[in-house]
Amino acid sequence: MSYNKVILIGNAGKDPEIRHLDSGVAVITLPVVTSERIKDRSGEWREMSEWHNVVFWRALAESVEKYVRKGSQILVEGKLRNRSWEDRDGQKRYTTEVVAETLKVLSRRDYNNSQQSVQHDVKQPNIIVTDITAQDTVDDLPF
Repeated sequence: MSYNKVILIGNAGKDPEIRHLDSGVAVITLPVVTSERIKDRSGEWREMSEWHNVVFWRALAESVEKYVRKGSQILVEGKLRNRSWEDRDGQKRYTTEVVAETLKVLSRRDYNNSQQSVQHDVKQPNIIVTDITAQDTVDDLPF
């Protein structure tokens, strides 16, 4: 048995830019940064950041376009995917990305502020979107 699951809590690295394939399917590739504080050899605390390419498809892409802006804190659940392609010069390129299955927006956009800043709002529920097409929809429950 094997299991491919990624959970990231981080911030959007840029405003999302939606694309549509020839088939009409919506897709967004969004850089997400995660950070942690570590103590270096000299005893100083440093922040280490890691960048992740996250791919959102279909309804998830549309939700990201609607609710996420640069700096928005999000929780993404998905799976790792490695792929390769040939660039314009004929060189083989490789990438590892997270294919999102669930998105939870942890910070809210302030629609009253013309600068569209992101703020936390505990009074409003978090936005949770799941791409049901990416999950197994077989129901094998006995009832």
